[in-house]
Amino acid sequence: MKKLTFFIVLLMLTFCQEIFAQPNSKNLYTYPFGVQAYTFRKHFPTDVVGTLDKIQKMGITEIETSGAKGVTDEEYKKLCDARGIAIPSIGAGYDQLEKLSMDIVTKAKIFGAKYVMCAWIPHKGDNFTPEDAQKAVEVFNRAGKFLKENGLTFCYHPHGYEFRPYENGTLLDYIFKNTTPEYVSFEMDVLWVLHGGGNPVGLLKKYGNRWKLMHVKDLKKGVIGDFSGHTPAENDVVLGTGQADWKNIFKLSKKIGIKHYFIEDESEHELENVPLSIEYLKNLK
Repeated sequence: MKKLTFFIVLLMLTFCQEIFAQPNSKNLYTYPFGVQAYTFRKHFPTDVVGTLDKIQKMGITEIETSGAKGVTDEEYKKLCDARGIAIPSIGAGYDQLEKLSMDIVTKAKIFGAKYVMCAWIPHKGDNFTPEDAQKAVEVFNRAGKFLKENGLTFCYHPHGYEFRPYENGTLLDYIFKNTTPEYVSFEMDVLWVLHGGGNPVGLLKKYGNRWKLMHVKDLKKGVIGDFSGHTPAENDVVLGTGQADWKNIFKLSKKIGIKHYFIEDESEHELENVPLSIEYLKNLK
């Protein structure tokens, strides 16, 4: 009898767990909450510890960063570890990639990062040319090979200016087609894709698992972008209030295997906007 009662109770508990788990299973966003350190660019220079405390209190457990002035990389890593914040990805400058700088590898190893991203290809003014793209392809292929040999994955982060028409597509298409998939991957910044006139859903479909990381960032409704790679800070808005089709973006990003997502808010209201964006992600069905 006792065995039967135990079995019935166990069955009921299992049933209840399944019932309560069902709503969560419908959530589209099921990943750790991450943030791009640039979001807190006004805070880190004056208070590294306090800024990381703020980030932790928001429920963020991943950060994409290159460290902070005033503390060594080793100290920064310890501060993050103490707050349960991992560093899956770091940033690197184009000039560092050109030089195949070991400083990139050293920083990544200290932080425990697996990814190295570059967010800007140097060019004159707002005129990003085919020649700029061709040079970047050479730099990225060499740097990507160098980083892979050191256990790291290189990702280029398009910034909107790459959507200029070229041949039968865009300069971004040219970069994708002429970089070696084994060495060069990509990080999608949703706002900059939209601002450049691109379609995040279409690009996720087109280039699949070459996308490894994502900046979760929304562009204000009604804003029509250009190829400049620049937009006023107020055009960065809380997730779900802008132009991005987050439901279909996350459906596809999950399918192709993106595992690290970094909220980036370049507005002047990051302390209010980031928690609201996290709430949006928590409730997205």
